[in-house]
Amino acid sequence: MQKKQAAETQAAPEDKVRIIKKYPNRRLYDTNTSSYITLAEVKTLVLNNEPFSVRDAKTNDDLTRSILLQIILEEETAGVPIFSEQMLANIIRFYGHAMQDFMGSYLERNLQNFMEMQKKMAEQVPGMSPEMWKQYMSVQSPMLNGMMGNYFDQSHTALAQMQEQMLAAFGIKR
Repeated sequence: MQKKQAAETQAAPEDKVRIIKKYPNRRLYDTNTSSYITLAEVKTLVLNNEPFSVRDAKTNDDLTRSILLQIILEEETAGVPIFSEQMLANIIRFYGHAMQDFMGSYLERNLQNFMEMQKKMAEQVPGMSPEMWKQYMSVQSPMLNGMMGNYFDQSHTALAQMQEQMLAAFGIKR
């Protein structure tokens, strides 16, 4: 986890990271705009790829993950959820399990691969509205099937790499 935080700090120098202070009354104070903001406004920062850090106003503890989880919880309960009950139960089962670290990195790599695929698609058709993307994605075109095939290949490769790392960590050779 410390490696991840160090990488994020390197990616966005501290002077460019927007600091949001969380007070005991659960209010969020944006030090950049000198005003209180809502969770919805924090979500907008995420959507706009603006680097930020949420800090406890008293202790200066990093609360960013907690706030991001709150946003996910609101999104999951407000509309069409991304996570099924089965998927959430499976994620919970990995906490405290020997495979927890591997699962986290596996999910992170897969999501990154998916985001890269999505970015490539968006670059190919600039200006396409979300509604048009939804229609496009509902049509199982050969191009889409090819892209998803590539994504699944990358996912399989990531899983195989993770498996090799695990085996190497235990001194087992194939």
